[in-house]
Amino acid sequence: MGLFMILFTLLGGITLSAQSSINGTFSRKAGTIETTFLTFLTGTMFLTIFILFFGSGNVFALLEAPKWQLSAAFLGTAYLLLTVMAVPKIGVIAANIAAIAGQLIIGVIIDHFGWFNSLVIELDVKRVFALLFMIISLYFIYKGNKRSREETKAENVSIT
Repeated sequence: MGLFMILFTLLGGITLSAQSSINGTFSRKAGTIETTFLTFLTGTMFLTIFILFFGSGNVFALLEAPKWQLSAAFLGTAYLLLTVMAVPKIGVIAANIAAIAGQLIIGVIIDHFGWFNSLVIELDVKRVFALLFMIISLYFIYKGNKRSREETKAENVSIT
């Protein structure tokens, strides 16, 4: 079962990168907020149908949840909005690496302090190095993207 979860998560990452790229391109025509709205509207319609046919939980439990847990919906919306803004400017891979680095940084902090009733896993040297390597990879990917944009601009200028 663990292997399937890894494969499902891998597939989720693939779809997330594809979505980032498509939304980034679409936002140039429709606008950033409008693109984010369309994504959530479509997702809401899809999930409504999915819940009607396959749901086994209790949607009304949302009304009983602590308010701080409901904030996750706003965090998801903020993530998508910020990603749609970033992709056209820095590219898909830089946006994804930055998002992953952000997830790892806050994940290490959440684990270390046990926030949100999570498992406590103390910060150690291995985790610090992992974060450092992630930030270094983001730097090199961003610099590579920047150089590619400059080379493309120079080629376009020399053609005209």
